[in-house]
Amino acid sequence: MSAPATPEYDLDEEFTTKRSTVQRIQMTLHRYPWLSSLVVLVAVIIVFGLVNERFLLPNTISLMIQQTVIVGTLAIAQTLIILTAGIDLSIGAIMIFGQMLMANFAVYTTASNVLPIAGQNPIIAIILGIMAATAAGAVNGFLIVRFNLPPFIVTLGTWSVFMGLTLILFKARTIQGPEMPETMKFMGESFPVGPFNFSFGVVTMFVLYLLFAWILKNTAWGTHVYAVGDDPVAAQLTGINTKRVLFSVYLVAGVVMGIAAWITIGRVGSASPNVDPMLNLQTITAVVIGGTSLFGGRGAVIGSLIGAMIVNAVEMGLSLAGVDQAYRTTAIGLLVILAVGVDQWIRKVKQ
Repeated sequence: MSAPATPEYDLDEEFTTKRSTVQRIQMTLHRYPWLSSLVVLVAVIIVFGLVNERFLLPNTISLMIQQTVIVGTLAIAQTLIILTAGIDLSIGAIMIFGQMLMANFAVYTTASNVLPIAGQNPIIAIILGIMAATAAGAVNGFLIVRFNLPPFIVTLGTWSVFMGLTLILFKARTIQGPEMPETMKFMGESFPVGPFNFSFGVVTMFVLYLLFAWILKNTAWGTHVYAVGDDPVAAQLTGINTKRVLFSVYLVAGVVMGIAAWITIGRVGSASPNVDPMLNLQTITAVVIGGTSLFGGRGAVIGSLIGAMIVNAVEMGLSLAGVDQAYRTTAIGLLVILAVGVDQWIRKVKQ
């Protein structure tokens, strides 16, 4: 009696699926989520360059990059948190708290209405400010991990707490540039690179992006961040300590906020509790437009830099075109909605 025939399979047919052009685009964007934002940035530059030739002048481009530095740096912290399917509404408040602590430690004792802590070494002041922001990030992480509280609620609460502490501890006083040592304003110093001008703050921001892009792609910690954001239950089943990863993300985000505090003093030239009340929303806007999914587990930190540049490019381009501020704000809102819509479409890709 002969053995039953073994069915033959066409391996090409089994493992190769014909996909339409739209499906291939969808899969490419799923693999490289920052690619769509890069296309948008290039399109924005081309369109506004044709509308107004001043848009492509080195001075204009340099100014746009300089204006990106605060939101762009903070967007790194926001990206790390959103990759874990969280969100941080306290980013701006923590950064402001850190910069006010730095400035109040380093302000000259000859300035008026200073606190007893004034007159410290500026390097020590900067380190203390970064440590304070790191501790604030750790508080967020502890509350979320220890008590299983939603990140949205926790950071909404700590936003009010740190803004209140800033006003109470530092008397809501703006410390002007001449009242601080030059070291505090170092990040605002600029230097020419060909026809362009870059500040040390911009260089620091670029270095941070390169560093975290490498970390997220090449380290176990980066892999764990994506895994926790994509499916925390599955990540835990594979042996990942999800709570430790979440806490570390908020801790690292705090370090970035502290560095952003020093960059902000240099960029603005002073330390004020009223730097920009919209920083929280601006960082979320940059991250979303940059292709990072609000549902976690998908995105690239470089996309957030591109997203921040898109926002500034659109603002600058519409301003040069003489468009009213109300319409510029509307345009940014539409970009955010479009970005979320594209993200939802990309998430439906079939591997």
